Amino acid sequence: MLADSVDTWIQLIQKRAEYQPDKAAYIFLQNGEKESDRLTYRQLYQRSQAIAASLQTSLLQGERAILLYPPGLDFITAFYGCLLAGIIAVPANLPHPKRPFSRVNAIIADASATAVLTTSAIKTKLLAQTNSHLDLSDQNWWITDQINDHCSEDWKAPQVTSDDLAFLQYTSGSTGIPKGVIVTHRNILHNQQAIQQAFEHNASTIMLSWLPLFHDMGLIGHVLQPFYLGIPSILMPPLVFLQRPWRWLKAISHYRATTSGAPNFAYQKCIEKITPKHQAELDLSCWEIAFNGSEPVQEQTMTKFAEVFAPCGFRPEVFYPCYGSAEATLFITGGNKRTIPTVNRKLETHSVVSCGKAWAEQTLAIANPETLNRCLPGEVGEIWVKGQSIASGYWNRPQLSQEAFQAYLGDSKEGPFLRTGDLGFIQEGELYVTGRLKEVIILKGKNYYPHDLEATVVKSHEALLSQVAAAFTTEIGGEEQLVILQEVKRQYLKEIDGEEVIAAIATSIMTQHGLRAYDIWLLAPGTLPKTSSGKLQRYRCREGFLNKTFQVLADGKSNLSLGRNR
Repeated sequence: MLADSVDTWIQLIQKRAEYQPDKAAYIFLQNGEKESDRLTYRQLYQRSQAIAASLQTSLLQGERAILLYPPGLDFITAFYGCLLAGIIAVPANLPHPKRPFSRVNAIIADASATAVLTTSAIKTKLLAQTNSHLDLSDQNWWITDQINDHCSEDWKAPQVTSDDLAFLQYTSGSTGIPKGVIVTHRNILHNQQAIQQAFEHNASTIMLSWLPLFHDMGLIGHVLQPFYLGIPSILMPPLVFLQRPWRWLKAISHYRATTSGAPNFAYQKCIEKITPKHQAELDLSCWEIAFNGSEPVQEQTMTKFAEVFAPCGFRPEVFYPCYGSAEATLFITGGNKRTIPTVNRKLETHSVVSCGKAWAEQTLAIANPETLNRCLPGEVGEIWVKGQSIASGYWNRPQLSQEAFQAYLGDSKEGPFLRTGDLGFIQEGELYVTGRLKEVIILKGKNYYPHDLEATVVKSHEALLSQVAAAFTTEIGGEEQLVILQEVKRQYLKEIDGEEVIAAIATSIMTQHGLRAYDIWLLAPGTLPKTSSGKLQRYRCREGFLNKTFQVLADGKSNLSLGRNR
């Protein structure tokens, strides 16, 4: 395999252009249905070289550049251009037109970025937003779609080794301020090898995705993995999926994609939004790996999806629950292809889907987060992992890096491990993820996982949107109290009976979990804060509740006496 003979991604870019210059590397579907752009390996190399040469005229090797692009191939050429220049790419989400640039500016400050790469159209839009601005002067902008390809002749190969920093992957910010993960060329190549082995990818694999390219799952999984394999990557904007989920499955059917995946919510959205009429147009028999990760994998979602799309040729064993993090480049664990995912029903409150085992000589450990001793098989603790995919730390945060990336087991002194902050257990060699360490709800001396409570809430009344509830605790009167925030379906906004719906939620929480909620708020669709990858930001939900910044349709205090946890 060509990728086995390289030490850096720069070398791989050069070899792909040399050995398969005219083969398609990336295909883009702007509307999710028709091809609007494509790049061969030769075109990609020349375009990226030109961008690299332009950057080398003013920037020093090792400087950081923010990448602000709409979905499309301009992002990919800019990312590879940074690699070829020895400039550290910092992929970021485009700021929302009506919101402050606070997140992007926080990343610019944290990374000490000296440049921003974007397109002419995006720069015009960003500069037109008078309510916000980027904390970079005008001379630090590189408009990559205006760089002439002939500039590639001036490119000079940087001196880069496998242990040099390739790019900074900023965490999604689901549990706090985003942090820049230091990803090296060695990390990238090792993680690509792990994905290839676990997914059993080969030259016949066809990959397709709508995932955001600046996010680790989209970037590592669907920009870099196909390139590592030397196969085309078929891409579409996230918005076209969110508007019409059918487009994702239709593209899989049309292009005969074998690998495509998303977080759990995407499969649920397909169940709810794709009509029998559109199902009749699908042939999903080509699908071999439907990976499911980035958020808790729900057994009921997989079961229902397999049932609904069975007439389209979808098979239950195609589902591939997996687990990973930006701190591990991306992929940590996954199952065995062609095997129906294992479900563990031994927990007191819920069942958990297996996320498989570690690959490519990575090592897992479950540690007691307080004693740091290794947990017994089946015992829930913090998930620790070590291996060549693990990043060296967070950019410019030595103390936090020491705490997260240099952990040693208390009993055996084995290490160093990455402390993921996730909870789970290992049973018969397979990992089961149960939640986030910092988000565990402790009431009446018992532990509850917020996503379990949220799963109960969304099913309690037909007026409630699925997968858009938030459960958390906050201290009120010296006592931890349970709070529920839940979005309502748009068609019920004008006629909702708040007291009835809140009563249904309260009853379900009491019946299923034996808990009383201090307060329950009903909110309009799109209210709850999420990361760019769709993860619920519970810490911001708590802030919004305490600061009363949400517009509330109905609340438990006004509509129903819910009592307190005692």
